[in-house]
Amino acid sequence: MIQLKETSKDMYDVSEWMDRQFGEVGSPEREKFRMEAESYCVGQIIREARKKENVTQAELAERVGSTKSYISRIEHGTVEPGAGLFLRILDALGLRFDILKSGV
Repeated sequence: MIQLKETSKDMYDVSEWMDRQFGEVGSPEREKFRMEAESYCVGQIIREARKKENVTQAELAERVGSTKSYISRIEHGTVEPGAGLFLRILDALGLRFDILKSGV
């Protein structure tokens, strides 16, 4: 069970728990966790977009020149696609990637 410090009614501080579970911010363990979390989030974005477009993993793989198993691994966050494949996936799903300067 997760033991979180209550900061006020119905609000909890997860910092201490995160430090215990994954190491302090900046540690190799915490960095590994952050990278795994980002890979998982990217995979979920792709998965949800694919499902919204009613495209199977096999169809998406064919559109981008990959394999169904690799698309599955991306969606599960076990691998992170390279930039080229990521952009082809977005294009195949009718999505757009914009680069904006912070604060604009």
